[in-house]
Amino acid sequence: MKKMIHPSRFLSCIGMVLLCWGCTDDCNKEVSYIYYKPVYTTTEEIRSSFDFQQPEEISFPGKIYLLGNFLFVNEISKGIHIIDNSDAANPVNVGFVNIPGNHDMAARGNILYADSYIDLLAIDISDMNDIKVVKRMEGVFNDHYYMMEQFNDQGEAVLVTYEEIDTTFTDMSDCNDVVPSFLRFGGINATMDKAYSGALSYSSETNFFTPVASAGLGGSMARFAIVNDKLYTAGTYYLQVFDIATLSDPVKGAWIDLGWGIETIFPYENNLFIGANNGMHIYDISDPESPVHVSTFAHVTSCDPVVVQDTLAFVTLRSGTECQGYTNQLDVLNIKNLYNPTLIKSYPMKNPHGLGIDGKALFICEGEFGLKVFDSRDIFSIDQHMVKNYPDIHAFDVIPFNDILIMIGEDGLFQYDYTHLENMKLLSTIPIVREE
Repeated sequence: MKKMIHPSRFLSCIGMVLLCWGCTDDCNKEVSYIYYKPVYTTTEEIRSSFDFQQPEEISFPGKIYLLGNFLFVNEISKGIHIIDNSDAANPVNVGFVNIPGNHDMAARGNILYADSYIDLLAIDISDMNDIKVVKRMEGVFNDHYYMMEQFNDQGEAVLVTYEEIDTTFTDMSDCNDVVPSFLRFGGINATMDKAYSGALSYSSETNFFTPVASAGLGGSMARFAIVNDKLYTAGTYYLQVFDIATLSDPVKGAWIDLGWGIETIFPYENNLFIGANNGMHIYDISDPESPVHVSTFAHVTSCDPVVVQDTLAFVTLRSGTECQGYTNQLDVLNIKNLYNPTLIKSYPMKNPHGLGIDGKALFICEGEFGLKVFDSRDIFSIDQHMVKNYPDIHAFDVIPFNDILIMIGEDGLFQYDYTHLENMKLLSTIPIVREE
């Protein structure tokens, strides 16, 4: 059976092939390797695939977003699950929005904003019987997926994934060659060259969504954030501003170069805290249309979501193939002076992912090592005040709000009541279902 691999994992796979090549001193013999063939989809097919469907089981969850009594759960690269969360102890999956290439979302009022590969969609969710795109902004995102001018005479196309193909050939290269011939003249190098060459309250009786005037809340892994009349989206190296004064008619605004390795965006008061591979950037949005760089707190290369409360920023650093880092820790920063953020203390962690802060409650997702809950009032001894540990679940990201913790991971969507932090109660679970 042929497998697919996401483009973000492609380069690490090349390293594995090279490593395996170095394991033999023999020449002129059969060599087996995996060829990663780029898979493209035409923009016409992508843009005609939007559809609101019956509820589907969650299989590969990504980002989470809360608006009123509604939860939105991203199904990586496929779309968004809509969950009625009026009763957190009994969440109801009410439908699935099919959006090819979707990874991020944000919402305000009755409009849900979502990416679809290179496009931004404004989706009217006021009527659950008639969810529809009210505006599509084509080609506004182009950092992850690359366009080709022509694709089999069908117009433009987008690189969507890679297909693993087992390949065997007889290599006749010189033993002294540092790089085997299939990498120099074909195989993966040829593939890479080609791939990068071109391209909320809800009533079950009425089935209508009651608009919420304010914006919702995303997790710490979010790349979309809404502040007042602006939608801010973080690409891998830039910040894009959209004016959403008219919710159904977003208008593209300023584009700001942020540097490389941008991962997450967290709004707090009049600032955006942007997590990057090499540090945390602070941008002032007193003038919402023109974010201004305030400062950067640099750290070693690693994945870097950030959350903020009062004069403190909490940053998790983790190792991983996407981030190329080897550090796993929690950094607590003093941001009272935004122009000079300083490190208060670092705490070793196992593999921290997303995190959330609400009052004294600090929630840290440790990936396969579970969820950890800390009393963070003493910032110099947080590690000595872990009040809960859930080591047997996979934890990716969280949203804490009104004493309800929403947590997503590879095992499911979990909700906890943390009214009494030391006695947190599991309210509900929506499991992850994957085909064998």
